[in-house]
Amino acid sequence: MLRTDRVVIVGAGLGGLYAALSLAPHPVLVISPEALGEGASSAWAQGGVAAAMAAHDSPESHASDTLAAGAGTVDAGVANMVTQAARDHILDLAARGTPFDRDADGQFQLNHEAAHSTARVVRVKGDQAGKKIMETLIATVRATPSVQVMEGVVAQALDVEDGRVTGIWLARAAGGSQSVRLHAPAVLLAGGGSGGLYALTTNPPRIRGQVMGLAARAGAMMADMEFIQFHPTAMDLGLDPAPLATEALRGAGARLVNAQGVYFMDGQHPQADLAPRDIVARAVFAQTQRGLRPMLDMRAAAAGADLAARFPAVHDACMRAGLDPAQVPVPVAAAAHYHMGGVATDRMGRSSLPGLWVCGEAASTGLHGANRLASNGVLEALVFARAAAADIALTLTGPADTPVVALDFPAGGVALDADGVMQLRRTMSAHVGVRRSAQGLAQALTVLNDLETTYADSPDFSNMCATATLIAASAYARRESRGAHWRDDFPQSDAAQAMRSFMTLTQAHQVRATAMTEHS
Repeated sequence: MLRTDRVVIVGAGLGGLYAALSLAPHPVLVISPEALGEGASSAWAQGGVAAAMAAHDSPESHASDTLAAGAGTVDAGVANMVTQAARDHILDLAARGTPFDRDADGQFQLNHEAAHSTARVVRVKGDQAGKKIMETLIATVRATPSVQVMEGVVAQALDVEDGRVTGIWLARAAGGSQSVRLHAPAVLLAGGGSGGLYALTTNPPRIRGQVMGLAARAGAMMADMEFIQFHPTAMDLGLDPAPLATEALRGAGARLVNAQGVYFMDGQHPQADLAPRDIVARAVFAQTQRGLRPMLDMRAAAAGADLAARFPAVHDACMRAGLDPAQVPVPVAAAAHYHMGGVATDRMGRSSLPGLWVCGEAASTGLHGANRLASNGVLEALVFARAAAADIALTLTGPADTPVVALDFPAGGVALDADGVMQLRRTMSAHVGVRRSAQGLAQALTVLNDLETTYADSPDFSNMCATATLIAASAYARRESRGAHWRDDFPQSDAAQAMRSFMTLTQAHQVRATAMTEHS
């Protein structure tokens, strides 16, 4: 076992880097599977950061919209805390050099996204917010002496002694190595969500619930695991992952249309194309199921060449696929996008395990409820990264000259089986996706049970299976439809179930056993 006095941060996305900077000058070690800026969901965030920056807007209005979108399970206190802090974080990022879009008077330019009552999403170069914020943070991290970044490394398990997290097991991301145990004074998980557990996702390929899974396998309490947000406008261009057509396009006038030329969101909801994501995702999924290929008509969003200037990522993806979005509608599909659930944390990012903090998409703070309000994810990562850093700092003895960590990984280890991973992903999309039922969820849990046994010697696969099992078991246990969770056999919301869900992996295994018995 190796020891370090550095705080270990697992994940080099926005939450992990922001926490590392917030902890300075305390020494930290940031673990990243890829080179900084690659493979992090944060860099792919197109819309921006939700914050009440306009004179006519307020944190109270932002919190109200968050509560409404969350379908009855948002923690109101957390929503108030986060929305009140939003402005300060935007100003902090701007001071660090993030080039937010501004008008001629220097005021922030704001996008209007679904389920927001007003335009309040602070943007960068139209759809480049995540990329530009990450570039700013990476440059700052590179210039911060207290931060050591170790690239090409993954976390495989937590080290727990007497119920307390005392370190972490690490291995080479490329495979071919055994894991090494590193003792540390504190561990912060900031390793993203679980979108890659699904066959169709907008998330980077490596984001497959591993960080949530290793926390669950260590005994951490998990929360709201059934609530997966499916983005309704992933561009269906045959790519894995699917390029995202930001919601801001619909805010700018883009419309959803099917192969028959019908704008199918009319009559579905008072806000039509700007309805909450769960409603739009189910409508898009229904069109796909009926063979009426849904498409996003962007021609009205921005005329001609202006589309390329306002939404360059979207325009470039379309053009690479041979489609000119200024001329023809672009096929879309509902894809796994954001996990509202995760490791249950309090307002300081503490998990149920002493010594372990979590922020970003891997955490479940109570902000998102059953359905995340657009662009609240980046905001949540910022607020809880700083909160966790402040709380961790209270447990440390003080900044010190701490040597860099050098790890020597022994050869060996078990590589992920590609066929097994694809079977897991297809199972999740088929039975634990946009629409669910008891029979389908029981079938998924049966497959997951078999996969867990087959690949028990692979820590990475075990972590993926743990997260997938928690999602399916939590969905099986919630016998109603609410927010992003839809049950065909329980299509109504039940007021008695208007609360967050909490489940350990042990409890999920018990639900799995029950489901397999009831539907054998």
